[in-house]
Amino acid sequence: MGEGILTGDPAGIAPGFPRVEGALHCRTLALEGLAERFGTPLYVYDAQGIEARVRHFRETFSGVEFLLAYSVKANGNLAVLNRIGAAGAGADIVSGGELHRALAAGIPGDRIVFAGVGKTEFEMEAALRAGVHAFHVESDGELARLEAVATRLGTPAPVAIRVNPDVESPTPHEYTRTGHAASKFGVPVSEAKELYRQADAASHLRVRGIGAHIGSQIVDVDPYTDALAVLLAMADELAADGVELEYLDLGGGFGVGYDGEPGLPLEELAAAVVPELSRRDLRLVLEPGRSVVGHAGVLLTRVHYVKRSGGKTFVITDGGMTELLRPSHYGGWHRIEPVQSPPGEGREVVPVDVVGPVCETGDFLARGRPLPLPRPGELLAVGTAGAYGFAMASNYNSRLRPAEVLVEDGRALLVRRRETLDELVRGEEIPPRTD
Repeated sequence: MGEGILTGDPAGIAPGFPRVEGALHCRTLALEGLAERFGTPLYVYDAQGIEARVRHFRETFSGVEFLLAYSVKANGNLAVLNRIGAAGAGADIVSGGELHRALAAGIPGDRIVFAGVGKTEFEMEAALRAGVHAFHVESDGELARLEAVATRLGTPAPVAIRVNPDVESPTPHEYTRTGHAASKFGVPVSEAKELYRQADAASHLRVRGIGAHIGSQIVDVDPYTDALAVLLAMADELAADGVELEYLDLGGGFGVGYDGEPGLPLEELAAAVVPELSRRDLRLVLEPGRSVVGHAGVLLTRVHYVKRSGGKTFVITDGGMTELLRPSHYGGWHRIEPVQSPPGEGREVVPVDVVGPVCETGDFLARGRPLPLPRPGELLAVGTAGAYGFAMASNYNSRLRPAEVLVEDGRALLVRRRETLDELVRGEEIPPRTD
């Protein structure tokens, strides 16, 4: 799929966001109308697209008992989580806050896996009381702490070890590579087997599975099959030693096409994974996040000014790094289009920097991007913003975080209202002076 703004591509900016008579819509609702109703910056999510992706995962891996544990960190809006859970998925969490979100959204504890390298006793206790599917343990210290908490509560803790398979995955940025030996994540293969022995012998730990997570935005199946081979070899060794596993978790990080290019071919991955797990009677757990919600969201932002300086053209919008951090933090690329097709054929296409109002040079949504030169007041849509968009939004520069809208069955549902100035300082106090 090419640049819709230059070709008039009727497919729009992403699946579920077509152009209708030149104007971008979310399904049947005009994005311009949503921006006028709810203001900008504004996140808009396509409920139908989210539910379709969950179904696609479940159908693709239907040849084996399967739990889709959606990665809450990608987009933790309660309404989004609720619809994902209603479609049959569970949750992959990395904090007590994400546990609270998943439960509040109606996802049952037995469909939740608790990952992350820094679990606290408070978080462990809350997760045990919620009856989570398993804790994915990432160190010997964590295993010891979990055993102590489980013993104190008198509740056996279900565990899996997150193994670091030392697989180099070709991700777009070094921060998203998590499966190599120098990463802080997981337990080296050489140490994991001993942790399994300890867990199997502990009275208040119950071994359930084995897992790995090798990175994010991966579009090649080979790194997953490499990791799978490491996990299966260890599962076979454990079985020979009498430690029986119930499931294998291959993680997430399944890449999507930000400019219409192919994402990770799920069918090819399923063809490699399903027969191996079926042969061993192991359930499969996957932890997709971006690949469920990425394409199902756009960020709407209004142009304030157009400024020429230093031989560059800056399009200054009301959305920036405080709303969408990926371009600045990861060098992430997002397709950007005017919501209304530029009138006539005379609009000049020039390379522009689309920047926000934040007082940082790193505040940008795109740099050197060829666009029909926007005019003040125009509305732009930033595509594939459903994952790691609002979830990474901040109040830097005392900015108010944006509203979120879910489009479902022809309705625009406000699922998070825009923050207010009073909410910005909520929890802060000015203590009385002592002089």
